[in-house]
Amino acid sequence: MGREIDAYWLGRISYDRAHALQERLVEARVKKEIGDTLLLLEHDSVITLGRGAKSENVLAGEDQRRELGVDLFETGRGGDVTFHGPGQLVAYPIIDLKPDRCDVRKYVRDLAEVMIGIARDHGVAAGVVPGDAKLIGVWTNTNDPKNWSDERAEAAARFEPNGFQLGKIGAIGVRLSRWVTMHGFAFNGATDLSNFNLIVPCGIQRHGVTSLRALGIESPPVEKLAQQSLAHFERIFDSKLHEADPGVLSSFM
Repeated sequence: MGREIDAYWLGRISYDRAHALQERLVEARVKKEIGDTLLLLEHDSVITLGRGAKSENVLAGEDQRRELGVDLFETGRGGDVTFHGPGQLVAYPIIDLKPDRCDVRKYVRDLAEVMIGIARDHGVAAGVVPGDAKLIGVWTNTNDPKNWSDERAEAAARFEPNGFQLGKIGAIGVRLSRWVTMHGFAFNGATDLSNFNLIVPCGIQRHGVTSLRALGIESPPVEKLAQQSLAHFERIFDSKLHEADPGVLSSFM
């Protein structure tokens, strides 16, 4: 095992608090005051805008968002607009990729592989869509969730009729500072997908969003999904994860 990573389950936490915590931890990691860290949590309902976000991709006005209790937050991650909320596992690795993992594309693919592993734990075959940089994230065939084909997914992305219906089950958005990572992924377990109607998810209009629940699978609580993710992080990041007491982070909160 090449790395040691401290993993913290934070439970339900607002986006602004988690974002501020990430910023402080990134600064501490850059200064080598802490080691590699993984935050696992779920958010209160929030729409977040990445660096490439277009305002027209937020469909819900301020009054509607207020009525539904959905916050809006502009953030420095890559990507467009997305939604976070209860029932969704969010992972924020604060990892120094130096010296051996300084490859952003590989890092994004590694995050995808973690979510692919979580999906597989629940009998869902998932993958990434090759050949289309706009379709970053993890997808499944909602017509047949037990079967995945890169070739058929690529054809479906081109809207070639082949019975393969793409549904996004996991989103990825990252930011790096001196090769220290921030932000991460969001995996839909029992997420209320109606909230994605408030936005154009990731700016993608022609392909939908899905979840374990929408695929007819009983999703466990998010804390259980977080627990299941640890083995995949260890395998993919060639690391040893230590489940740590979140109270250790109180000085950063």
